[in-house]
Amino acid sequence: MASSLRIAVQMDPLEGINVAGDSTFALMLGAVARGHRLWHYLPDQLDWVEGRVVVTARPVTAMRPQAPGEPHFRWLGEPERLDMADSIDVVLMRQDPPFDMAYITATHVLERAQAAGVLVLNDPASVRNAPEKLFVLNFAEFMPPTLVTRSLEAAQEFRAKHGEVVVKPLYGNGGAAVFHVPAGDSNLPALVELFGKVWREPFMVQAFLPDVSKGDKRIVLLDGEPVGAINRLPRAGEIRSNLAAGGSAHATDLSPEEQAICAAIGPDLKRLGLMFVGIDVIAGKLTEINVTSPTGIVAIDRFNGTDIPALFWSKVEALRAGA
Repeated sequence: MASSLRIAVQMDPLEGINVAGDSTFALMLGAVARGHRLWHYLPDQLDWVEGRVVVTARPVTAMRPQAPGEPHFRWLGEPERLDMADSIDVVLMRQDPPFDMAYITATHVLERAQAAGVLVLNDPASVRNAPEKLFVLNFAEFMPPTLVTRSLEAAQEFRAKHGEVVVKPLYGNGGAAVFHVPAGDSNLPALVELFGKVWREPFMVQAFLPDVSKGDKRIVLLDGEPVGAINRLPRAGEIRSNLAAGGSAHATDLSPEEQAICAAIGPDLKRLGLMFVGIDVIAGKLTEINVTSPTGIVAIDRFNGTDIPALFWSKVEALRAGA
């Protein structure tokens, strides 16, 4: 067993997580099982103070509830003011998007903690440079036809060429604000107008893949290697298969096309320090590369009898041992 690590988890409030399916919580349980120590903090509790990265974090332990209503965590003390370089070995940057300026600022601060010897996962500079619906453009040969624009004219031309399309914000998550726009649907101009009022950024338009009804695969890669997948099926009347949008998870294997995608992107993920990544594939087409707080490992482990948190921490322990 590796020596105990001091792990700070940057995430959303523990009180509101979905214990049954939350991947960050599963990683916390895995850390506790290996004797590591945990602290929890929110991104706005992260400071840079005269050349040092300092965080106000609270020591915590995680436990699996045995019955409904039982606690899933316990505070082990009051919040502490910690100099990361002296007090923390590993930071898990796992808060959910929005991927906004607050998120980006946290990556800049954590990059300085990393320079001081703290292992930050995923690598903060790479997370900042790999927004999930833009980083995937590096692998356009595996994607469905895609447009990134703010132009109604460009969106109309794209739909005229490809027929049914899906329109979605660049920096959303969990399937929020994803619209299916059939050929000839008169709502496209109003939808583009709405996107322009709500978001300053361009939006994404993709050719609709009818086989989404057969599932949207979430494939999890650790250090560039696939370790499992689930097939997410949309509920009746929906095109969105995200579990947060009501989709259901089912056991699956990787097709030859999906194995080829993993083999193509895996070396780049490893080189960039993107240790824990979830990719989304529909009908053999790559649609997203999720690097902020990818999910799915609880369902994968349940279907396959695997222990992805143990694999994750084994890799982390090896990295720290070689530091």
